[in-house]
Amino acid sequence: MDEWRAKPVGFVSYGGASGGLRAVEHLRQVFAELHAITVRDTVSFPSCRDKFDDHGRPIDAAGCGAAAESLIDQLAWWARALRDARAERPYAA
Repeated sequence: MDEWRAKPVGFVSYGGASGGLRAVEHLRQVFAELHAITVRDTVSFPSCRDKFDDHGRPIDAAGCGAAAESLIDQLAWWARALRDARAERPYAA
């Protein structure tokens, strides 16, 4: 699937005790086979039923915001780097 080649991928997960992180680790392998680049940081919500108020807003908004900012910063860095690299030389897979 050419549309995934040399593209950055980030993950947001939620779930029980691990917050979906085990699923994310499996997805990293899938995206590696597609020649996509996965960023290391994630936004994760372990025990997600306890992480949001009655209106769906995160209880720890600062923590969620910091995790999201880190993820977006990494995605933006890789997006620029890979865009420039593809412009200079097409990705061969």
